[in-house]
Amino acid sequence: MAAPSGGVNCEEFAEFQLMEAHASRDRVIKNCIAQTSSIVKHLREEREKNLDDLTLLKQLRKEQTKLKWMQSELNVEEVVNDRSWKVFNERCRVHFKPPKKE
Repeated sequence: MAAPSGGVNCEEFAEFQLMEAHASRDRVIKNCIAQTSSIVKHLREEREKNLDDLTLLKQLRKEQTKLKWMQSELNVEEVVNDRSWKVFNERCRVHFKPPKKE
């Protein structure tokens, strides 16, 4: 990745590409986690009512696995975010210093 030339380009890149892209992906992943968590909760409640339903158990396990994958993806996104900012800071620190992350 070549360093953007000049302070404005680094600032625009940080604000409009890095920050927005990471925030967008984070929002989408968290939304998926929330939806899947809701499905898992519902399936658990149904499972408690009908312990003999193997199809329900299979569906519950499938959704739980999906939820674990999504939670793992959120951890991966955090690592990608950290590494992206590290590279950005190495290349653009002379031109622009981004605001502190939350």
